[in-house]
Amino acid sequence: MPRLNRPDPWLLIAAAGLVGLGIVMVFNASYFHAQERYADPLIFFRKHLFAVACGATLLVLVSRVRLEWFDRLAYPALIAIMIALVLVLVPGVGIARGGARRWVGIGPFNFQPSEFAKMIVVLYLARSIAHKRERMKEFFAGVVPHLVVVGVCALLVVVQPDFGTAAILVLVLALMLFGGGARPAHLIGLALLALPVVGFALIRAPYRWRRILAFVDPWRYSQDIAFQLVQSLIAFGSGGMAGIGLGQSKQKMFYLPEAHTDFIFALIGEELGFLGAMAVLALFAIVGIRGFRIALRHPDGFASMLALGMTLVILLEAVVNVGVVLGLLPTKGLALPFLSYGGSALIGTLVEVGILASLSRMTG
Repeated sequence: MPRLNRPDPWLLIAAAGLVGLGIVMVFNASYFHAQERYADPLIFFRKHLFAVACGATLLVLVSRVRLEWFDRLAYPALIAIMIALVLVLVPGVGIARGGARRWVGIGPFNFQPSEFAKMIVVLYLARSIAHKRERMKEFFAGVVPHLVVVGVCALLVVVQPDFGTAAILVLVLALMLFGGGARPAHLIGLALLALPVVGFALIRAPYRWRRILAFVDPWRYSQDIAFQLVQSLIAFGSGGMAGIGLGQSKQKMFYLPEAHTDFIFALIGEELGFLGAMAVLALFAIVGIRGFRIALRHPDGFASMLALGMTLVILLEAVVNVGVVLGLLPTKGLALPFLSYGGSALIGTLVEVGILASLSRMTG
């Protein structure tokens, strides 16, 4: 199998551009919040730089891993991440913040298993679909086993609760099954059967239903559940075409809560305007195009599915985050890949790029 001397340069340039902008915007967005809350304006910035350094190191290391090692690690990694998702729910082991139990502590470090679950689920799906290629059109052989495994992972994530990550897992499952040759009728049937379950989940958890109401009419709930969304829309409206200037945001001054995490795209829209926001989307488009190119051109079926899945995870997270920030989707707690503050999310995304870079070495 031919190997390139270097990974896809356009993929790495686009990812580096997004990470670089993320470093600037995390400092910009977190300065006032960190000073007010911790009396240290650089606390989030230093942690973010540490995550960038860790993620970049792992990206370089993973980009040198040969394909057969990804194949061998698929099932052991799946078992390990499922154990980690269970440990999150164990009192004394899992760490609760803001009403959610999503972190596991190891000494002075904390990590969020659900952020790595997306990548590992893709690794499992790619290996399993590639090995069952001839039977993917059979419902019980090609669809049900993957549905059970990913369903268990998604359920463990929902219990934390982290509905946004669970939704990403389900979407990736559906798209990879479709790309792997599953019958569309099977997938559509499962989607129709899932609608009552989704409806029940919305009714059973009042805060989820309130988010739907806020999504439909955010200005009615502008001082309540839709406060963050309304402030996000104000930020974009203030930015205009070219923005009000880097560092000049008014919304980051305690109007837009947690502007350095899930709503960092709103700050980009305010300070860099429509043109800056479109530049960010263009960089994501380059990542997507190069990722899908690797999937289409790789001669190995497992590698092709792996590249497809990794690209889908990055793009789906970006689409959902941007949709939420612009009020096009109900509010979900998902970081914007490469740009948002958050150690586990950033490191996980850079490892995904490292996997794509490794696979790109083997494409012509």
